[in-house]
Amino acid sequence: MRVRSWKIYSVAVLLVCAGMHARAEQQYLCELGVQGGCGYYAGDATPHIFMNVREAYGLHFRYKFTPRWALQVKASSQRITGDDYTIRGEVMDTRWENRLVNVDVMAEFNFFRIGVGDHYDKATHPYSPYIFIGLGAGLYGADMENKPTFQNMAAYIPLGIGFKWKFHDWCGLNVAWQHNIYLADNLESRPTLADKHELNGNNIMNCDVTGMLTLGLVFEFMQAPKVCKTCYW
Repeated sequence: MRVRSWKIYSVAVLLVCAGMHARAEQQYLCELGVQGGCGYYAGDATPHIFMNVREAYGLHFRYKFTPRWALQVKASSQRITGDDYTIRGEVMDTRWENRLVNVDVMAEFNFFRIGVGDHYDKATHPYSPYIFIGLGAGLYGADMENKPTFQNMAAYIPLGIGFKWKFHDWCGLNVAWQHNIYLADNLESRPTLADKHELNGNNIMNCDVTGMLTLGLVFEFMQAPKVCKTCYW
């Protein structure tokens, strides 16, 4: 009877250990996340990017082709605002405010193979810095009372850097700085600010830009099939 009890106990321990090992090796292809932080605007109405920092937030979906390469689709919103501004010494307005709603698609590259457990090889890390670049479209617009109208639309180029930390096999944290270069010069939604410095005629790069610094929480799903440890670069 004692021998039988030891056998049952040994089998139970082995099953628990195997389950823990399998759990540690789980890798996922898809990811959902939310992020929040602060954003800025730089254009005709502000001399530098650190003026009038306001809230920014969003959510994203990420598909991982390999432990290093991924595709991210993100929707975000941020508020931009400015103080009193003048044109040729004349005060044109006392305050302006606008809200942007953006959707972008970006390619990502992780500097380290990211993951937990022994699913790939010992070169896999639970953390990695990463870079990204892509294309996006934004809705914006406001009336003279600063109420959002979203009557304008413009394309932009999103790019930036970030850092990921995967503290569990299906969730993690990331910090990202994203810089959006708009192919437009009217994010303020004020005609008097469209060409304040009279550069639009001779400078095709005279575009408005926005940016966000955010902290995000991510949740992964859709378990990846196990593959050869040397198949990923």
